[in-house]
Amino acid sequence: MEKIEKKRSFGLLGRNISYSFSKSYFTDFFRKEGIDNCSYENFDLSNLSDLETIIKEYPELCGLNVTIPYKEAIIPYLHKIDPEAANIGAVNTIKFTKEGMVGYNTDGYGFRRSLAPFLATRSHSHALILGTGGASKAIGYILQQLGINFHFVSRNPEKEQWGYHMLNEEQVKKHTLIINCTPLGTYPKVAEKPSIPYVFVGTDHLLYDLVYNPEKSAFLQEGEKRGATICNGLPMLQYQAKKAWDIWQE
Repeated sequence: MEKIEKKRSFGLLGRNISYSFSKSYFTDFFRKEGIDNCSYENFDLSNLSDLETIIKEYPELCGLNVTIPYKEAIIPYLHKIDPEAANIGAVNTIKFTKEGMVGYNTDGYGFRRSLAPFLATRSHSHALILGTGGASKAIGYILQQLGINFHFVSRNPEKEQWGYHMLNEEQVKKHTLIINCTPLGTYPKVAEKPSIPYVFVGTDHLLYDLVYNPEKSAFLQEGEKRGATICNGLPMLQYQAKKAWDIWQE
């Protein structure tokens, strides 16, 4: 008798995530790989407390990706957290196990893999991380491992963070790697961009945007106009999605 494989569900946990790449990516992946027993859904929650309802409604749930604004808020709901995710302070991947929900961070892995080709052709010793949410923590963690000095830039700076109003010509020219970790510029609000003095961006800069929809955000367009190298967040997402799948299969 032919063995019937047990149905498995996966999904993306976040708020206002209709634009997300994850569902189409995994749906295509399952189709191309001939994986018939798996499905992937968007779980768009206005409140994270609704997660309990999702778990009850989907008893076959095996894994979740986590996005804005829940990468940090999800941590108290977990039964265990991977050491690297604990060091980063944010979780973007959850695996359901017999012991409960285990949290991981694959953002750092995805960022490092996608950044590597650019570092092979030009070194960057100083970086600006725009935004202070869950994704920015993974970016900072990787930059620290790479030996790249960085500053967080925030609309409401705390402690050693910088405010956007503090950025001047000297700072922008010194920090040749600028990474947008805010959702500014995400579809449909494509005209939005972080408020930095783009006039000081030049050919020595690499502007990296975690936004991937649209393909070329207003932030990246400003950099490109001034001769900067640019990269959107799609390669990072592809790497982190593959890593998440590997974790779910372990």
